Amino acid sequence: MSRVIVFNKPFGTVCRFGKEDGRYTLGDWLDIPRVYPAGRLDRDSEGLVVLSDDGGLGHRITHPKRKLTKTYWVQVEGEPDADAMQTLRHGVDLRDATTRPARVRAMAAPNSLWERDPPIRYRARIPTTWLELELREGRNRQVRRMTAAVGHPTLRLIRVAVGPWVIGTLQPGEWREATAPPALTRRGSRRRQA
Repeated sequence: MSRVIVFNKPFGTVCRFGKEDGRYTLGDWLDIPRVYPAGRLDRDSEGLVVLSDDGGLGHRITHPKRKLTKTYWVQVEGEPDADAMQTLRHGVDLRDATTRPARVRAMAAPNSLWERDPPIRYRARIPTTWLELELREGRNRQVRRMTAAVGHPTLRLIRVAVGPWVIGTLQPGEWREATAPPALTRRGSRRRQA
């Protein structure tokens, strides 16, 4: 049986085990042998990281063929208009590629959200907007690049779900055991019988 851990990665933590000069890594929060992250979050992003001791499961979680939805709460600078929201929904040209369609909606500031350390910069004359963004791909710094491309830089980025796993009530640095759904635990193909 594969072991699955869901972890709320704090801001500033590098999403790998091992030592990193002057920076927190997963090993500073998790003392669990032989589990590895299935996908990554940038150091300046927060939220859900799924870890497993099963490399095959990790591959199935991250493989583009599976198209697992990743859900983010994104605080952006300014107030995106209808054109910006439409571009986010239909695909953003990131120069190296155009993103796949995404689901995006404006949302109220999350009530249950923890304080970030350090806090985001505050500007009295520039409003901010919270968005919920769902993607089925995972390019490098994709959400930040998407919001910047439509003129609304990301100020805070929190991943709250990966496929069936959700962050729930986990606070930064907390983790819990989880299970993998049968669709992800099955092997992709079986050898033919001779």
